[in-house]
Amino acid sequence: MSTKINLLDFPRKELDQFFTQLGEKTFRTNQVLKWVHQLGVSDFDAMSNLSKKLRAQLQEIAEVRAPEVVLDVQSEDGSRKWVLKMDSGNHVEMVFIPESGRGTLCVSSQIGCALECSFCSTARQGFNRNLSVHEIIGQLWVANKALGYTKDQRVISNVVLMGMGEPLLNFDNVVKATDLMMDDFAYGLSKRRVTLSTAGVVPALYRLAKVTDISLALSLHAPNDELRNELVPLNRKYPIAEVLEASEHYVNYERSRLITIEYVMLKGVNDQMHHAEELIRLLRGRPVKVNLIPFNPFPQSHYERSSAAVIRAFQEKLVQGGLNTVTRKTRGDDIDAACGQLVGRVEDKTKRTTRNEVMVREAG
Repeated sequence: MSTKINLLDFPRKELDQFFTQLGEKTFRTNQVLKWVHQLGVSDFDAMSNLSKKLRAQLQEIAEVRAPEVVLDVQSEDGSRKWVLKMDSGNHVEMVFIPESGRGTLCVSSQIGCALECSFCSTARQGFNRNLSVHEIIGQLWVANKALGYTKDQRVISNVVLMGMGEPLLNFDNVVKATDLMMDDFAYGLSKRRVTLSTAGVVPALYRLAKVTDISLALSLHAPNDELRNELVPLNRKYPIAEVLEASEHYVNYERSRLITIEYVMLKGVNDQMHHAEELIRLLRGRPVKVNLIPFNPFPQSHYERSSAAVIRAFQEKLVQGGLNTVTRKTRGDDIDAACGQLVGRVEDKTKRTTRNEVMVREAG
């Protein structure tokens, strides 16, 4: 493994410190951020507005090293999935979804996941470790280069942390990576175009409100605690009322935003009209929009996708009840790149239940 300092690990504040320690002025930060993140340059010799002395120093002690692409496959609908090899030899997946007027990159924050949501294939892989900053932002760096990003042609307009892992259980690295995503000299994404999806780690949601204002998506998936305990085991520690309170605090903390409520549609499990009625009672009057997600099957799953007619009726019921509701179009399922299908290749290093309890405790 390389012993050089990977500059992809440094958001602005830490890059300022790095150059100060080298005896350089902090204007070098803007120069290097632009070379690395906007232009995708990893060769310090090519950074022509740096002094020869600084370039030589950087060649000796630093590097720009992103994850290695081991698979790059495209769906019939234009979606594209990459499997990336991380420093430990484990693999994660990221997906690009092109749409009219926007391009969304779904990135991972952990190798595997400890939360064991019963409808998600990532949960079946176990958990290995958190991704570093360079492994998170490196996904965007790799995708930009692969998609032909230029200063005048931004292909990726939105980034969602909805890939493998629970972002709030990798709090510090996720915040640093999203800071880079929004830095004007790096990727310059709007805070409304960077979205963190969480199952609801309550203490971390309160922490998050103090350090960032990116968009928030909540993986709810059930209108009551009894059912959510089965689908999202984290609910046994942080029940729905606490999760919604923390989420509302986040979107109302010096900002006025909406929470995206993610709700996977499982045949005969959470898709009945009485579930819709419960959801209306639960969410009416809250700052939310509801995103219904047709379930994407995977091997050994005992769930089935709700029918199109059932999903349509469920959506209509929510709309009639006053909830802004849309149904997500399934993309990339022919290459196992749809929501809930990302698995990578993970060496499960711990007993997941034990690891889950430890990580949730540390997040607070």
